[in-house]
This record gives sequence, C-alpha cells and structure tokens, in this order.
Amino acid sequence: MPSWLEIAANLTVAASIFLAARNSIWTWWATFVGCGLFAVLCWQTQLYADFTLQLFFIGTAVWGLRSWSTCNVGNEQQASRPIQSIARKPFALYALAAIVVAAAYALLLHLFTDAYAPFWDSLVLTLSVLAQFLLVRRYLENWWCWLVVNTIAVPLYYSRGLELTALFYSIYWLNVCYGIWQWRRIYQTQNAQ
Repeated sequence: MPSWLEIAANLTVAASIFLAARNSIWTWWATFVGCGLFAVLCWQTQLYADFTLQLFFIGTAVWGLRSWSTCNVGNEQQASRPIQSIARKPFALYALAAIVVAAAYALLLHLFTDAYAPFWDSLVLTLSVLAQFLLVRRYLENWWCWLVVNTIAVPLYYSRGLELTALFYSIYWLNVCYGIWQWRRIYQTQNAQ
C-alpha cells in the first residue's frame, strides 16, 4: 500500500510533467512542491542519488521560472524563449558525459553508502539532470532524455517497493509522447513564421 507521501509526491509531479508537456510556466511551481515531497521519499528508501536529483529539480525550478518568463500577447500568455533543437554532436557529448558521471557517482555510492542499485540510481540522476537542462533551455530533445529516464526508473522504483511511483513513471511514457508531439508542433509553427 503506497504511503500518503508517495501518493502526494506522484500526483504533484504528474501535474508538473503534464504542464511541461503543455509548455506551461506553471510546471515550475508544481516542481517545487512535488520534488520536495519526492526528496523525503527517496531519502526514506535509500535512493540517495534520486534524493540529490530532487534537490537539483527544486533549484532548477527557480531557473525555469526565470527562463520561461511570460509576456502577454493579446489574450494569451506566451513564453519569451522559443522551443529549439540542439545539434546532434553536442547532444551526444552531453549524453556521454552523463553516463561517465553516473558511473563515477555510482562508485562513490557503492563504496561509502548503503545505496540500492547505485549505478541505475545514478544514471536516473545524471540523465534527469541533462533532460532538465534541456527542458529549461526549451530544447525538443529533453523529451527523448525523459523517455530513457522513465525506462530505467520504472524497474528501479518497483524493486524498492514504490509500485505507485513505478506506475506513474510508466504513465509518464505517454506524457513524453504527448510532449514530443506538442513541442514539435509548436517548434514547426515557430519556424514557419
């Protein structure tokens, strides 16, 4: 049976993720609350890299709010930073760096803590950091990173008895597909103008 903490964290983060796919600045407010709840949950389940990740998400919510500042255009609010695409070579280098850092952090966790699945936990951390940076900068490719993160996170959370969280991360796959579709549509409209 999931705890109230797991339920509240998942519902708030789900709202944040849905708002991100909708390209809404409100995603960052939901991030503050949901990631704070998840930080406590991750600490309790010995997912220390994920705990660190939640603190990072809270910090980047400030950056996201600033980066995604809005301006009024007619009756609509529109983001000041347009959606863009990152070149393949820098993206590949960032992904490789995320894997190398995950391996190093996993080794530290393995040697100095009682962390569970330190490499996979660390990989969720580093790829999420990459995805979050891409999201804040409004790069389309953030959604592909989230797809990989969700793929790793589902069995990781399930193995720690966080079945509800694993279920939510499975559902996030659908949101990633929606995010890819929605952001690509906006990107194409921006480039057509």
